[in-house]
Amino acid sequence: MRKIWKATVAVAMSAFMAASLAACGSGSSSGGSAAPAQSETPSTGETGAAADAAAPAGDAAAPIKIGGSGPLTGPAAVYGNAVKIAAEMAVEEVNAKGGVQFALQFEDDKHDAEEAATAYGTLKDGGMQISLATVTSAPDAAVSPLYQEDQTFAITPSGSSPSVIYADGENQTGAYGNVFQMCFSDPNQGSGSATYIAAHPDLGTKIAVIYKNDDPYSKGIFDTFKAQAGTEGLEIVYEGTFKGEESDFNVQLADAQAAGADLLFLPIYYTPASQILTQANTMGYKPTIFGVDGMDGILGVEGFDTSLAEGVYLLTPFVANAEDDLTKTFVENYKARANGEVPNQFAADAYDCIYAMAQACEAAGITADMSNADICAAMVEQFTSMTFNGLTGENMTWNANGEVTKAPKAMIIENGEYVPAAE
Repeated sequence: MRKIWKATVAVAMSAFMAASLAACGSGSSSGGSAAPAQSETPSTGETGAAADAAAPAGDAAAPIKIGGSGPLTGPAAVYGNAVKIAAEMAVEEVNAKGGVQFALQFEDDKHDAEEAATAYGTLKDGGMQISLATVTSAPDAAVSPLYQEDQTFAITPSGSSPSVIYADGENQTGAYGNVFQMCFSDPNQGSGSATYIAAHPDLGTKIAVIYKNDDPYSKGIFDTFKAQAGTEGLEIVYEGTFKGEESDFNVQLADAQAAGADLLFLPIYYTPASQILTQANTMGYKPTIFGVDGMDGILGVEGFDTSLAEGVYLLTPFVANAEDDLTKTFVENYKARANGEVPNQFAADAYDCIYAMAQACEAAGITADMSNADICAAMVEQFTSMTFNGLTGENMTWNANGEVTKAPKAMIIENGEYVPAAE
C-alpha cells in the first residue's frame, strides 16, 4: 500500500502545477445558517478507527466518516496533536446533539509529503467521506490533487499556503474547487503583518526578515509581506534565509544586527523561531520579534526558555484568554482533555472545521449512504453560500476558490500568556 500511494502522490504532484479540472460531481443543497451552539457537556462518543468500524456502508443513519492527518510525532507535533484533540472534542459535541453524526479517523503524517500520501491511502481505505485534510501546508499541497481526483470535500484547519487550494500556488490559479481553508491564507498574514507594523512604528522602523526559502508557507508570507511593506513605506534593511532543518542562525542574526534592524519579522514555525530567540539573546541582540500563526506553540517547545518570548508579537485568529462564552467554554473543555494545556489557534481552527462541516451537512441533508461525489458537491454549495460563526471569527464566508474571509488579530506574549495586542 505504501508504494502504491507514493506512486499516486508522485502523479498527483506532477499534475499539481497544471490547471485544475472541475472538483465535484453534481448535487444540490440549501443555503447555510448560523453555526450550531456549543455543547457544554460533551458526550463520550467514539472517534477514530473504532467508530469507523461501527459505521456500516450504505446506512443513512450511520455516522459520516471524517478523515484527517497531521504531525502527531516530530518537531511539528504541537500542531497535529492540538488539531486532533480539538477535532475529537468537537465530534463528540456534535454527536451529542443528536442530529448529524460523525466518526473521525486521524493519522500521523509527520509533516512529510510522502507520509501524508500514505495517510491519505489509509483514510481512503477506511471509508473517508469528508476530509479535515492535513495540518501543515507542504503535506497538504501534496495531497490536494488526490481530493480533487476522488471528488472528496476537504477543509484544512491550518494549511495556509495558496498551494493547498490552487494547482498553481505561486500564481494562485487553477483552484481545485473542493479543497477549502479555515485558516486565513499566507498572503493575508503577510500583508496583515506589514499593515500592523506600519500602524505601530513604536515596534521598530528598520526591519530584518528571516524566512525558510524551501517552505511554501514561509516564502509565501514573506513575498506578500515584502510587497505590502513597499506599499506601506516600511524599510526592510536585511533579508535572510535558511532551508531544511538548519538550527544555527548566528550568521543571519549578526547580519540583521549589523544592518541596524530593530524589528525582526519571522514568518516561520515555532521550532526555528525558538532557536533564533535563544541565539539572539546569547549575542545580546534584542529587536522586537514579530511572527505569524506558525509561531503559535513557541511556549510549549521543550527546553526553550519561555521568558525569551516575552514581548513577541504574532498574528492569529484566536486568543485563548478572550472573554466571550464560546472561547471560555472551549478553553476549559480543551484543557480538561489536554492535561491543562492551553489550546492554540490550530486547535481552534480544527474545532471550527468540525462545526462548519456539521452546519453544512445539516443544511444540505447529507447522509452517510451518499456517494463522495454527491457529498462533495453539496458541501461546496453550502460552503460557498453559508455564513459561519465560530471561535476564530464571526460571519465567515468562503469564495469558490476555497478561501475564507476573516480578519487576523495581533497578540503579544505577556507573563507567559498570549494576550490581545493594541489595535
